Order: sequence, then C-alpha cells, then structure tokens
Amino acid sequence: MTALSVPRGLDGVVVDETTICLADKQTDRLYYRGYAIEELAAQANYEEVFCLVTTGELPDKQQLATQREMLQRARALPAAIAEMLERIPRDCHPMDVLRTGCSMLGNLEPETKDNDLAAVGVRLSACLPSMLFYWHHFHATGKRIDTDTGESGLAAHILHLLHGRSPPELERRAMEANLVVYAEHDFNASTFAARVAASTLTDAHSAFVAAIGTLRGALHGSANAAVLRFLEKFESLDSAEKAVLEMLTQKKRVPGFGQRAYSKSDPRNAINREWAKKLAAEKGSEKLFDIAERIENALLRERGMFANLDYYTALIYKNCGLPVSLFPPMFLLARVCGLIAHIAEQRANNRIIHPSSRYTGPGPRPFVPLSERKAAAPGFREETA
Repeated sequence: MTALSVPRGLDGVVVDETTICLADKQTDRLYYRGYAIEELAAQANYEEVFCLVTTGELPDKQQLATQREMLQRARALPAAIAEMLERIPRDCHPMDVLRTGCSMLGNLEPETKDNDLAAVGVRLSACLPSMLFYWHHFHATGKRIDTDTGESGLAAHILHLLHGRSPPELERRAMEANLVVYAEHDFNASTFAARVAASTLTDAHSAFVAAIGTLRGALHGSANAAVLRFLEKFESLDSAEKAVLEMLTQKKRVPGFGQRAYSKSDPRNAINREWAKKLAAEKGSEKLFDIAERIENALLRERGMFANLDYYTALIYKNCGLPVSLFPPMFLLARVCGLIAHIAEQRANNRIIHPSSRYTGPGPRPFVPLSERKAAAPGFREETA
C-alpha cells in the first residue's frame, strides 16, 4: 500500500486495538478472548460466551446461574413497546422492527449510572427476541404471545418463542452452536458502526441503532436469507453446479461465499456444516444439504472460493422452522454481547473516530449568479456497489 493509495472499504487498514476477538487471516482461526471458536461451539453454551465476551473471562457455576437468571428476568416487554409493535406494519423488514424497538427501549429505559452499559446489554439480549417474535406472531396469527418461556438459555428460548413449545434437543444444540459462532467477529461493518457512534460518547441504545441499521444491509446481515433463496432454486446437484459455474464465468456473486477476514477458509463454516448435516438427516432434507455441499465443493475446486458462516446457517435456520424473513435478525440476537463489549472497549480508551478522505472534486471556482447559469448543476446520483 503506497502513501497515496486509497484502501476502499478500509481493506487492510488497522483502525484500533482490541482484546475481544482475533480473526487470524494467517491461520484462518477465530478466537474470543483467546479461546478457539471450535472449542467454544462444542463445549460452551451461549450464556457462557456472553460472559466471556463482555467480561473477558468464562463464568464459574454461580456466575453463570446469576447471568441466566438476569437474562430470564429481563425478557418481559414494556406495555408501550408491545403496543408499538402491534402498530408496525406486517410487511416491514424485521431489522427495522428491532431498530425501532431498540430506540424505543432507549427512551423508556435510558442508559444511566444505575442502568449502566452492562445492564443495557442484558436487557437488549433478553428483550430483542421478545420484540421480534411478539411482532411476528401478532401479525402472522393475530395472537399476543407470552415472552416468558421459562427456558434457561437463549437458544431454547428463541425456538420456544417461535413454535410455542420447548424445542427438540438437536434443534436446540444446533441453534446454540450457531449463536456462539455469530456472537462476535472483530471490526465488521456493524461493529465498527457501533464503535464510531460510541466514540462520540452517545448512549448505548443509539450505538446499537447504528449497528442495526448497518447490519440490515444485503451485504451484511441479510446474507443468510439470500443463501436459502439461492439454494432453493435448484432441482438437482448437477443443475446447481452448472449454474454456479456459469455465474463465475459471468462474474456474478454467489451468496454465502467469501469473507475478507480469512484467506482460505472461514473457521465457523465447518461448525455450521456439521450441524446442518445432522439436522438435514433428522428432517429428511438431505437433498438441499447435498446441493449446498456440491456448490461449495465446486467453487472451492474451481476458484478457491470458500463458504462463510452464513452459508450453512441458512440450512440450520430452515430446519429449525424459522421463516426466511426472520433469518437476518438472528444475526443481531447473537451479536448483542459482541456489540456491548466493543462499545465498552471504545469508551475505555476513546478518541472520536474521524478518518480523512482524499478530495477529487472540482478545484476552486468563482460563484456564478443564477441569471448567468446556462444549465442546472447535476443532481444527486446514487452509486451502486
């Protein structure tokens, strides 16, 4: 990188230091606070990871019990938010629902000395699922659900809110592992947006709203939904491979592939693939899994392209009964702990984030009176990626 180069998308630019997460491009490994993601996904529940990411250490038995108790108590929706959710149109994007709900919660329960960042994190982690599924069920069935499921963990709680019953063990375990792999991932777009907001010394809810708006984008949190819609187009393994190879020749993007943080593989993908395969076998949906695997192998073989965590997540969510419209907000429900940790870290050693740019517009020129102008100035033009 030369002194005059402009790294688009801040690619390769180190903007700060962090102790929270290491996405190691040299080894294609991922660590939360020094713990390998493979070990956490296999041995830890989400609440343990929540404690690890937000406090720096894994909890002991008493700390974990306390954490779960706090999260369970914080699931109830304020009446004002329940009323608001009923007024939000049913065709709204679910991320818009959570963005609005988070902002409203900040009005009702603002961050204060007594309601500090840690308390806000617990409340958001517990309350955002309640908001999402209350809104979903009200507009899908007209029913007002009880958001107190009695489940001790977030994975079972989410599936119980969705289906109205305790989930089968395999679905719970698959969801648990998926929440763990989504919990944190360095300075990704939404996390960086939260840190930029936090650097201005705004409140935690405002920083979360910035993150949610960023996460809503098609190139970020909506990728898992795009994967399922893409995979379900194909009738056979051969037609799927042929189609994606044609897409490569046409330089079209294949959903669920590529991750800037890694060089040859996304370490979270293997974890998701394992759970997606187990669920497919139990649900009798092996064909869709086989299509996904065939595409993955073809792209790796032909172009060295590797699947990211969103790819098999789509199959996990489908086999857990989630409507595809609810795929994107699941990312946020898992990422609350990561966002809280980054807001805290930004505040602890803060300097307002204010990058520079290289100006490439017109040079100095005299003002032209309106009566002497021959043509209107060009209007705003939207640039596409």
